[in-house]
Amino acid sequence: MRFLSGIQPSGNITLGNYLGALKNFVKLQDNPEFTDFLVFVADCHAITVPQEKETLRKNIRSLVALYLACGLDPKKVHIFIQSEVPAHNQLGWVLECTGYIGELERMTQFKDKKEKQVQGVSAGLLTYPALMAADILLYDTDIVPVGQDQKQHLELTRDLAIRFNNKYGDTFKIPEPYIAKGGAKIMSLVDPTKKMSKSDPNPKAYIALLDDINVAKKKIKSSITDSDNLIKYDEINKPGISNLLTILSCLTNTSIEKLEEKYKNSNYATFKSDVADAVEAELKPIQEKYNELINSKYLDEVLDEGRDYATYLANKKINKVYNKVGLGRKR
Repeated sequence: MRFLSGIQPSGNITLGNYLGALKNFVKLQDNPEFTDFLVFVADCHAITVPQEKETLRKNIRSLVALYLACGLDPKKVHIFIQSEVPAHNQLGWVLECTGYIGELERMTQFKDKKEKQVQGVSAGLLTYPALMAADILLYDTDIVPVGQDQKQHLELTRDLAIRFNNKYGDTFKIPEPYIAKGGAKIMSLVDPTKKMSKSDPNPKAYIALLDDINVAKKKIKSSITDSDNLIKYDEINKPGISNLLTILSCLTNTSIEKLEEKYKNSNYATFKSDVADAVEAELKPIQEKYNELINSKYLDEVLDEGRDYATYLANKKINKVYNKVGLGRKR
């Protein structure tokens, strides 16, 4: 069974990315059900909005170092950069020609980003779900981890695969979603009704994995909560406290019910201090490992192996697709 996922290198990843995705990947890499585990840097997706060249390259390398620092093991996981495997874009074009404009325009993320764009909206913002589908379908992926806000994209991927298979014969495996049971959605620290995002204009809204430890702790302690001092999980009436309970639950592998019991006679200051300490305990070793890796040759060795392996798999699939469609000379 093959597992695949990718993250955009659009800046330092957040505690939300880590708890909702990376921390679970580290657990899943030891799952004997997965015979193949692929994790990539989605740099082609990053350029749907303007990027500065050197910053993007720095972010790509930084993300790979964070993958490793968080615990992904290159002996178990193939890590590669999307743009270094040309078949992603080759299949992306074929799938653009398989999909319909109406399908792409209905994507919730496109509509949200279109509203936020001050300057002209790039065509890539509209069509990138076809490239996302190519990322998945290239590798006969069985399982794709998705957050609630990305289920729509995986549904489109499945639709495109089925449509292509119906027209050209059995070509693509139909992937299934994997949604983490805990920590799948970490919310903003200043507006806990919204998802934590590294693109939030308010830096107090998120904790980046490379934040100074004291800064990260201050963000937790100043996070928005209510005023009744009751530490109880209630997403509707107590979204801030619920978010902090989720964070602490994920960091300490303790159920929310047990945390509610532990803090039933406590106050917000004590509770927030404990959450901040848990964040420190998690981030400190990650940052230390990151600093060891960021400028090492080992990083390039990992990426070379991942690129070569992914290219081998992807080329077999794109050759099959091109032959089915009738592109190029028959081989």
